[in-house]
Amino acid sequence: MKFGVHSFVWNDAQETATIEAGMERARAAGFDFFELPGFDRRRVDVGRVARRAEALGLELGASCGLAPEFDVSSDDPAVVAAGEAVLNEAVAIARDLGSKGLSGPIFSGHQKYRVMPTRRNWDTSVAVLARVAERAKAAGVALSMELVNRYETNLMNTVRQGLAYIRDSGSDNLYLHVDTFHMNIEEDDMGQAIRLGGDRIGYFHVGESNRGYLGSGSIDFARAFDALVGIGYDRAITVEAFNVRGCGDWLKAICAIWRENWTDADAFARAALDFMRARWDEALRRAAAYR
Repeated sequence: MKFGVHSFVWNDAQETATIEAGMERARAAGFDFFELPGFDRRRVDVGRVARRAEALGLELGASCGLAPEFDVSSDDPAVVAAGEAVLNEAVAIARDLGSKGLSGPIFSGHQKYRVMPTRRNWDTSVAVLARVAERAKAAGVALSMELVNRYETNLMNTVRQGLAYIRDSGSDNLYLHVDTFHMNIEEDDMGQAIRLGGDRIGYFHVGESNRGYLGSGSIDFARAFDALVGIGYDRAITVEAFNVRGCGDWLKAICAIWRENWTDADAFARAALDFMRARWDEALRRAAAYR
């Protein structure tokens, strides 16, 4: 299994230097996969980042979130068009980084909504993602939609909703990005949700209920890892957590990161990797015992 870490553990990765610093610290901690958020290509030397990752033996993953002015589920055609352009650029950046996928809440604005979504909002988003998925397929990039909680989108929050969205899109290049932090809020049973997603789960985030050290909160990670083994999941498992001192105010506001959950990012990263490896190995042993 490939274990990854999000750049947010160290910083918000909006400059070449901070991205390189995060990659080096991730590799030193023992990770072989490193996720980057969306960024402005004018501020980041994408080719240099890709070459540095290759030299470190680190596979890169790309993700993206959409600000309200780029909401592809909007009733405003100009906003939808702007959002589709952002997604097309994110796919191009993922390709140029050498990433095999683009993940994140890419189907709506990443924000707290104050109204119920309409069928028009759903259909508009589905049409955009179907087009972007085809462009991404030509670029060798798989799209995985992150099912975030109700406070970060109104369009869909559960695996069942995500599967309906994929069916409506008709795309074979659209997958689900699931996250224990969000599933802990939205799913009745995390293990059942993962099994329901099956081979449509394209990417997996591990995050604790309190956004702190894995195992310090209320999430039943054994149930999640047992389900991953059960569906034969073989893609990256990545820890996502947020460094209050290293991340910008824009990110703190979106994800409601209002308190510091650790003081040593490197120590947090090493502990997270040990935790994920241990839970994965335990799940493999339990699966073997039942054969």
